[in-house]
Amino acid sequence: MNTTIGVQKAQVRNVPQIERQGNLPEKKFRAGAISATVWLNKAQKTTGEEAEYRTIALERAYTDKEGKWQSTNSFRVNDLPKAALVMQRAYEFLVLGEQDLFKRGD
Repeated sequence: MNTTIGVQKAQVRNVPQIERQGNLPEKKFRAGAISATVWLNKAQKTTGEEAEYRTIALERAYTDKEGKWQSTNSFRVNDLPKAALVMQRAYEFLVLGEQDLFKRGD
């Protein structure tokens, strides 16, 4: 049985009162072919104030028939433990980073 589970990438469609700008990768966690990338997104509210928020993209890398590297957001059953691991690391990065901000007084 070849079971594949698809996970859709998170997309911000309607961010109330925020105009989206470009975003930058902040950190990438890998376990074999599976990666979780933390993206730092910057936006501007309609009031002109800047806002930041983070999103996580989960991907699996593979080589196609021509030997070129590709990526997908579909995962096989055996990929799930690695996907859970990189997502856990991304979560820890985000939560512990927030705690550091409170300690510094920023």
